[in-house]
Amino acid sequence: MRTIILTLCALLFITSTAFAHFGMVIPDSNVATQKTRSTNLALSFSHPFEGAGMTLVKPEQFFVITDGKKTDLLSTLSETKVMGEAAWKTNFRFKRPGVYQFVMVPTPYWEPEENCFIIHYTKTYVAAFGSEEEWDAPAGLPTEIIPLTRPYGLYAGSSFTGQVLKDGKPVAGAEVEYELYNKEGLKAPTEHHVTMVTKTDSNGVFTVTCPKAGWWGFAALTTADYKLPAPDGKEKDVELGAVTWIHVDDFQK
Repeated sequence: MRTIILTLCALLFITSTAFAHFGMVIPDSNVATQKTRSTNLALSFSHPFEGAGMTLVKPEQFFVITDGKKTDLLSTLSETKVMGEAAWKTNFRFKRPGVYQFVMVPTPYWEPEENCFIIHYTKTYVAAFGSEEEWDAPAGLPTEIIPLTRPYGLYAGSSFTGQVLKDGKPVAGAEVEYELYNKEGLKAPTEHHVTMVTKTDSNGVFTVTCPKAGWWGFAALTTADYKLPAPDGKEKDVELGAVTWIHVDDFQK
């Protein structure tokens, strides 16, 4: 009996401390200048605060949107590793001013521990050559976060406000997980500090304060209105993630 109780306690502990998944599209910088006219981008699927990578098979789509024009970048991807696991990379050169929205649509990921598939529609923004136009333009994804705060030029301690859409409509009461991409190996006071959680209001809007400089990811989670066949052939739920990455900066002397 004691062995059974200890085993159940261990399972409960593992469940309570399960890491959140985040699709990731991370450029060198979210601002391009005349001196930095190109950026490297890393695409991964990871637990960003804990620094635990997961395998990302080649995405179904990877593209950039600027001035309302969509450009396919999938063929530019090459294999790399992020956090020790299979990932993808590319280099992009900015030719004209604009706000560039980089978007990854992944292949559905089967997660046996959660008994569902995961699809994280992931995006980030790079402002090139001082542009201030269309930073709040939708990408037309099945689910996404529309920034209501300009998603660049932010200081640590700034608040970020976004609106969660699914099929183009606001999602009330959606759970939004958010994490720091913890490149410095910082320690969280408790497991609750690894992945923080908020919810959207009746208009699908949420606001979060980013207390430390670095890359912050926001994942608004909903369930798809369709199922996919699992490896055992049974139809399983699909978790949809509207994921956005922003960078906040420290003041400089």
